[in-house]
Amino acid sequence: SLFLTAFTIAKTTDDESIVFSYHMLLGLLLGGLVIWRIIWGFIGSRYARFSSFALSPVQLKDYFFGILTGSKKRWAGHNPASSWAALAMLLLAFGLAVTGYLMVTGSKETFEDFHEFLANMFMIIAVFHVSGVIFHSMRFKDQIALSMVTGKKDFAEPELAVKSSRSFAAIVLLALVFSGGIYLFKGFNSNNGELLVLGQTLQIGEGNGHDESHKIKKEKHKEKKQDHHK
Repeated sequence: SLFLTAFTIAKTTDDESIVFSYHMLLGLLLGGLVIWRIIWGFIGSRYARFSSFALSPVQLKDYFFGILTGSKKRWAGHNPASSWAALAMLLLAFGLAVTGYLMVTGSKETFEDFHEFLANMFMIIAVFHVSGVIFHSMRFKDQIALSMVTGKKDFAEPELAVKSSRSFAAIVLLALVFSGGIYLFKGFNSNNGELLVLGQTLQIGEGNGHDESHKIKKEKHKEKKQDHHK
C-alpha cells in the first residue's frame, strides 16, 4: 500500500507540488521496511528466510509445468513463482529507496529516469504477483492470501502444515511503521520543503520560499524531461 500510494502520487501530481513531497516521505518509509525485510530474511521465521525460497530455475519450470498438467504438489513456504517475485520486488524496492535518496541529495537528473523505470517494473511484477496469488488460491484451494497475513497454512499432510506465527514480531513491525511515519511527517516542513531526519536536512519539496534561481533550474529540468519523452 505504501508503494501504491507513492506510485499514484508520482503519476498524478507535478513534482513541484507540495503533495509530491509525500511521495518521497512514503518512499523513505518503504526504504525502512525494505531494510527490515532484508534483516528478517536472515533471522526471521522459517519460511520468511531467504534460505527457504525456491529459487532453482528447474523448480520454477516444474511449477509452471505442474500448473498445466494438474500437479497436486503443495508448498509450505514460498512456491517457486512467489519466491522469484518476492526477491525481485525486494531488490526493486531497495533500488527505489537508494535512487530516491540520491535524487534528493543532489543527483536528481542522473537517477530520475532509472528511478521511474524501477517503479514501473515494480508495479508490473506486483500486478503479476497478485494475479498469481489469486490464480494459485483458485487452483490449489489453500487460501494463500490469508496465510500471507496470519503466517499459517493448513494442509492435509501434517509435515507441510505451518502452525506457528510470530504475532509479537508483527505487532512490533506495525508499531515501528506507525512511529516511523509519525517521525517523518513531524520532521517535514511543508513551508520550505525540508525534511529533518537523523540530524540531516533533505530538500524533498519546493516549499513556498525557494529562490528564483532554483525556479529557473527547475524549469530547465522540466523542459529537458519533456523533450526526452517526446
